Amino acid sequence: MAHSPLQHIVIVGGGTAGWMAAASFSRHLAHKNMRITLIESTVIGTVGVGEATIPSIVAFNNSIGLDELEFIRATRASFKLGIQFEDWRKQGEHFFHPFADYGINFNGVEFQHYFYRHKKNNPQENLHDYSIACQLAKHNHFAQPLENPNNPLADFSYAYHFDATLYAKVLRELALSRGVTHIDEKVARVNLRESDGFIESLLLENGETLQGDLFIDCTGFKGLLIEETLKTGYEDWSQWLLCDSAVAVQCKNTKEPTPYTRVSALDAGWMWQIPLQHRMGNGYVFSSRFLTKEKATETLLANMSANPITTPKPFSFQAGRRKKIWNKNCFALGLASGFLEPLESTSISLIQTGITHLLTFFPDTSFDQSMINEANRRHQHEMERIRDFIILHYKLTQRTDTEFWRYCQAMEIPDSLQHKIELFKSCGHILQHEPEAFEKSSWLSIYHGFGVTPARTDNRIDHLKDADISAQLEKIKQSLAHAGKNAMAHHEFIRKHCAAPDFD
Repeated sequence: MAHSPLQHIVIVGGGTAGWMAAASFSRHLAHKNMRITLIESTVIGTVGVGEATIPSIVAFNNSIGLDELEFIRATRASFKLGIQFEDWRKQGEHFFHPFADYGINFNGVEFQHYFYRHKKNNPQENLHDYSIACQLAKHNHFAQPLENPNNPLADFSYAYHFDATLYAKVLRELALSRGVTHIDEKVARVNLRESDGFIESLLLENGETLQGDLFIDCTGFKGLLIEETLKTGYEDWSQWLLCDSAVAVQCKNTKEPTPYTRVSALDAGWMWQIPLQHRMGNGYVFSSRFLTKEKATETLLANMSANPITTPKPFSFQAGRRKKIWNKNCFALGLASGFLEPLESTSISLIQTGITHLLTFFPDTSFDQSMINEANRRHQHEMERIRDFIILHYKLTQRTDTEFWRYCQAMEIPDSLQHKIELFKSCGHILQHEPEAFEKSSWLSIYHGFGVTPARTDNRIDHLKDADISAQLEKIKQSLAHAGKNAMAHHEFIRKHCAAPDFD
């Protein structure tokens, strides 16, 4: 086949995934002078639940030319320093997963080895005292990190809580301003080429036929192109990730928004609380094997901080991934590519990295199979590492009060995760194979939060005196405590710099 440039990208489905793709392609592929068309039906609608993110969203917004403060105002966003986990290890206990490193590495040895050596003689020590994000969150404070901080302790990342529907609207306006064509119509039929089974065109319900070279499937769980048409297949991970249902509802804020998400373990899953400037997002993610939708809704409403302002919205899902994110001339994004429960807010991040994989290996009309294979390999690796990270939260629990938690504690887990856990327990080493969505500090926060302590530390620090290690750690702790306490309150930062119009 001739190696000719693509002339037309067709994105099927809007929502966050579709408009992220449109905004990114219209920015990064502008020099190719190709047509980009997004087709969606406003009759179908979107899931529209996701409101929390991880720090990679900051880089994505920058890459497509979004001004941060304008974006925050438009989506009524708040900042996110991490996630507070409540009742996960045991009822009545909590810990924080920050988007920041802990302490400083010394002489080529990672910080956790110094910390656990120190903790042997000081069992009351808490890892959270050595993270600037934890200290900021402790006081409901926020500060934007400096690009080149003089003190490495001040280096941290952050993400956002925002209204996903408003975010899609911002992206849509941006994409349309750059020449993306928008069609509001339903797809009646997908036409394949007889010669190779590639997607040739879409027949719309209004009778129009839309031809394209590359088709982006953003049609949600159904996967109209990637699955219903191309029969790509799905890998089910529900044997490890039991939660397959959720119910979501919104309420007004009764307090100033916190710079973090709260996730509270309940009898058959967990509840999220995501603070925006104008409201609180709430949801109960649960396993239908252990709880009915009706009981989940009742429990969610009973645990909310205020009366609901929307009707509870239930939905179901199957944890797992599409066997290929890229099949022939179809590339799946968002829910069409697979789904991992929103415990660590990775859905939007996976859209972003999917777009990156496609742009990295952007095809011509030959659709070189080696590039397709590599994009699929990278996506599979990323999904499996995130899967393992989420399973970790369930496997390490010490709760035995319900059948759900007893199952999680006893279940077999993937060998890849078992090896990571055993290695950390043995010597405090945090294993990463290649770039993963979550840094070593994230794995450390979960290990520590669930009380996993390594049997020994790095032998390169065996010769150091306990007193010297303690003195160095005390300096770090005091420095971070001071910085966290003296930063601006989160709500004051928003009101000063980026309050939504109706909050000015």
